[in-house]
Amino acid sequence: MNIEELREYCLSLPGVTEATPFEKFSRGKFTILVFYVSGHMFCYFNIDDFTAITLKGNPQEIVELKERYRAIGEPFNGNKRHWMSVEMNSDVNDTMLKQLVRASYNLVKGNK
Repeated sequence: MNIEELREYCLSLPGVTEATPFEKFSRGKFTILVFYVSGHMFCYFNIDDFTAITLKGNPQEIVELKERYRAIGEPFNGNKRHWMSVEMNSDVNDTMLKQLVRASYNLVKGNK
């Protein structure tokens, strides 16, 4: 999945908005695109280096996913218990990636 396909998928979910809220902190070194539902983040990634995305997850499921997939690892930035990184173009196929994005969206939306 490329960056535009992921962006389109995230924006296709009901109530999703996007923003680049961290530009002032990066001093122009990178741009983090963040997707929100109900005003809370559920997915983000560096648009200048689209090698991984960060998603919210259930803590137990994150542990299981890390054991099953090489592509699942520590988040770029965030609580390691509740967030995971997914390496692009690795052993997580596009269908699974969409499932993880949807699960992150549902988790955040359900908590609000």
